[in-house]
Amino acid sequence: MTAEDLDQACARTDATLRDVALVIDRLASSLCVLVDDERRVAGVVTDGDLRRALLGGATLEDAALPYATTSPQVVSAGSRRALVLDLMRALRISAVPEVDADNRIVGLHTLSDVVRNERLPNVAVVMAGGAGTRLGRLTRHTPKPLMTVAGRPILDWIILGLVGDGIGDVYVSVNHLAERIESHLGDGSGLGCSIHYLREEPRTPLGTAGSLRLLRNTEADLGHPVLVTNGDLMVEYDARALLDHHRAHGAAVTMAVRSYQHEVPFGVVETSPEGLVRCITEKPTISLETNAAVYAVEPEIIDLLPEGEASTMPWLIDQCLARGYPVAAWGIGEDWIDVGTPRDHARAKGEL
Repeated sequence: MTAEDLDQACARTDATLRDVALVIDRLASSLCVLVDDERRVAGVVTDGDLRRALLGGATLEDAALPYATTSPQVVSAGSRRALVLDLMRALRISAVPEVDADNRIVGLHTLSDVVRNERLPNVAVVMAGGAGTRLGRLTRHTPKPLMTVAGRPILDWIILGLVGDGIGDVYVSVNHLAERIESHLGDGSGLGCSIHYLREEPRTPLGTAGSLRLLRNTEADLGHPVLVTNGDLMVEYDARALLDHHRAHGAAVTMAVRSYQHEVPFGVVETSPEGLVRCITEKPTISLETNAAVYAVEPEIIDLLPEGEASTMPWLIDQCLARGYPVAAWGIGEDWIDVGTPRDHARAKGEL
């Protein structure tokens, strides 16, 4: 929503019901946000509030504030799209203001903005079969993808993000404590999509790529690139942008990468072949591109995977490179957390 649209979605606290009706009609929205002179949110009036006020005997010239919800649901500036979508679905609302630390409005999320209207034909695969051994006792009875962050399991956030980008069919690869994951997700209707399961043999884990072969035994539409992501990541990315990048580069596989920087805690000495010192750089920062474990994969590449055997996405990429297939990199700038250790889990929950 542009700044101009945001202004048009708001009215002053002394607005009348007529003013509110004009705002709702002008933007074809479900609510009008009432703000004070400092743009602090004082309340919201929905189309339902307006209708009930008029049916109750109010006139269009009456003040709107008495009919407003003066403690409306809001989200903090910069909130992840999946969190906003979760709030809307949970509360059955179609719009929510975004506010800064002083409760000043900085944005307005609408359901049509958060959930892309155009549904993508691509399917997504979420790898959720790992045992999460690095998390120790935390995953003894709870699969890692069902560990809770910000009030919801990690797996929910991943799927809500995919739904928000227009993905309607999600395949979840399961093994360790599979029944817990299937019981929690069900058919996916609670998250706004259709969820199907790729069931590994319990004694034969297939790694971070092997279960992609199981797609061949399903009714998945494999006429388009497949999105693949690990089931233990807290990251927000634009799936459409990833697919656009993949298509533009004619890639067999596109992998999301993120920048990792490390400061060397010593002076680094550069020498010549003759052993002479050329220069000293004090505590340089080294920047590397690392695998973010989110991919777009051409369906025919899946056939490179050995059937019924464990394999990994890095192995599959190596196979592509060895055969001369193009592999593209796509940068993720957002926060990224691999919830692989108790410390990572605490960091994702904001405890560190």
